[in-house]
Amino acid sequence: MNEHAPLILDIAGTELTATDRRRLEHPLTGGMILFSRNWQDRAQLTRLCAEIKAVRQDLLICVDHEGGRVQRFRQDGFTHLPTMRAFGELWMRDALAATNAATAAGYVLASELRACGVDFSFTPVLDLDWGESGVIGDRAFHRDARVVSMLAKSLMHGLLQAGVANCGKHFPGHGFVKADSHTEVPVDRRSLKAILADDAAPYGWLNTTLTSLMPAHVIYPKVDSLPAGFSPRWLQDILREQLGFGGAIFSDDLSMEGARRIGGELVSYTEAAVAALNAGCDMVLLCNQSVGEGRPVDELLEGLTEAQLKGQWHGEPASEQRRMALLPVGEAAGWDELMVQPRYMQALRLLP
Repeated sequence: MNEHAPLILDIAGTELTATDRRRLEHPLTGGMILFSRNWQDRAQLTRLCAEIKAVRQDLLICVDHEGGRVQRFRQDGFTHLPTMRAFGELWMRDALAATNAATAAGYVLASELRACGVDFSFTPVLDLDWGESGVIGDRAFHRDARVVSMLAKSLMHGLLQAGVANCGKHFPGHGFVKADSHTEVPVDRRSLKAILADDAAPYGWLNTTLTSLMPAHVIYPKVDSLPAGFSPRWLQDILREQLGFGGAIFSDDLSMEGARRIGGELVSYTEAAVAALNAGCDMVLLCNQSVGEGRPVDELLEGLTEAQLKGQWHGEPASEQRRMALLPVGEAAGWDELMVQPRYMQALRLLP
């Protein structure tokens, strides 16, 4: 096992090229994230996942597959999962039916992915629905942190039934700000006390259940001048020490505008990755830079290797253990077997 393989990369197409294989073989690569452009149909997706595992069995194959508008695979038999808001609305009518439906959704989501060879989805969203954020919006379960926590825990139970880990996002909360961190740097000017009482509350309540999380590319100036994903204060003092979180921490995508403005300056991908790792992230994502020649991907692999040799960041065995703990547990049912499985058929009937 590598001392620490923190990079989550992507590929441009629907099958691996020689360049893709070289990047995935790199000892600093720990996984791969799939996008809609990597999808043609289920057979192709299953082949691609098998190709990735043939390169290295320990690579974590990830995808954003929340349901609603954030669901990468939608055709060829994949269930169209409801928005998380649908479970919050059901909660207002029948709370226990909503928790049961959320567990069913988690099971459907995870078992369909695993049937094709995908290991992990960045879900659930724990952001609160303040009614202001366009980028979060109906991806959130509810405005009430207690309802969010109960529905998220139920959904994570369904993931677990299929052997899949979970990822709460975006710590300590992205729902209050209007700005989209894909294109700008949002600023949340509330006090730490206010954030901990509302948006960050689920992370404390779920610290025995969350296996990983992703910080927000948001600045909370009353707590720290750095975005949460680059802030030792947020990730180590508050998340690890105060809230008791022991799982893996992913950076959000380093190619997002909110990721590369640190201290007001636009930094390189390598500088952003080093800052995130030194702040307390276990893994860093670089997305959508493999298209074309993919020079930024190679620059990051080379830059992070050089930074490690110079002692600018240190591989952490504990981080590698947390990464490995996200790999699926147990045998996955194949697609045809899954389609007639009683638990799966019951779960489909429970979806709102």
